[in-house]
Amino acid sequence: MECERTVLKLSMEDKRKLRKVAHALASADRVDLLELLSTQSFNVIECAEKLSLPVSTTAAHVRILEEAELLHTESRPGKRGSMKVCTRQFNEIHIALHSMVELNNSSQTYELEVPIGQFVDCDVFPTCGMADVHGNLLVPDDEPVHFYHPKRTEAELIWIRKGYLEYVFPLQIPEDARLVDIQFSLELCSEAPHFDPEWPSDITVWMNGVDIGSWRSPGDFGGRPGHLSQQRDIGASTQYGLLKTWKVDAKGSTVDDVAISQVNLADLSITSQSFVRFRIGVKDNAQHIGGLNLFGKQFGDHPQAIRMHVVYEWPENKNTRPFIT
Repeated sequence: MECERTVLKLSMEDKRKLRKVAHALASADRVDLLELLSTQSFNVIECAEKLSLPVSTTAAHVRILEEAELLHTESRPGKRGSMKVCTRQFNEIHIALHSMVELNNSSQTYELEVPIGQFVDCDVFPTCGMADVHGNLLVPDDEPVHFYHPKRTEAELIWIRKGYLEYVFPLQIPEDARLVDIQFSLELCSEAPHFDPEWPSDITVWMNGVDIGSWRSPGDFGGRPGHLSQQRDIGASTQYGLLKTWKVDAKGSTVDDVAISQVNLADLSITSQSFVRFRIGVKDNAQHIGGLNLFGKQFGDHPQAIRMHVVYEWPENKNTRPFIT
């Protein structure tokens, strides 16, 4: 599977993760391992051979890098049972040795998280379904008519082949505030039969009905339980995704700070004390219609559902950062 071309952003707001990453990078062997995985994936034995290290030592390095979320692993069939294949997660790491609040004292933030089952509109196509925290089906599999069942609020995993899910986020900031940026972060991946790490899908996000851009998911991930898994038997099913952040500011739209379109805040018609509509899905005309898995706060690798993060500032504060009036 191709390495994820994303940026890992670290700051003092998450000191535990900062320490884990710093520890993972403190070993020359682990840095060499990350360099080895820069262009393609290898299993643990191949990594050991290429780095001239014992397999046991290499496996220990892989575990530390995986705990720091700098790489992820997949169990795949091998000649002598299963083998663990390693893929690097990030190409860049940005570290801010201060909190984001300290970066701009005149800026304020507003954050709200919505469970994945609390969508207000949908148009989904099989394969599709919803599962609870234990992986049990909440509604009949592959029957879109049941997606509005009240049990959807218990969903911790939702999957669709194409179509969309839409959520409404109330925006409660001061009436005269000026928006700096708006972000939505969530854990997701493609939707393949069982799971397949090489199953691309073009996943699109809309805000207030405006298409802000797409991200190509590399695959559907399983083979190991998600860090939050409460399932006894993971079987051949989807277990975790990748945490992605769509952001819109006065300059344009990004995914993990990589530009995806020129859609900016002015295009979204967002005003204070209003609602923001967030839609995510796979278009009918997408190049890769590989489906969508969406993870809740208690399923997958990341303990969050769909999180909206808004940065705003008071009009009387002089600031050079761009904003919408």
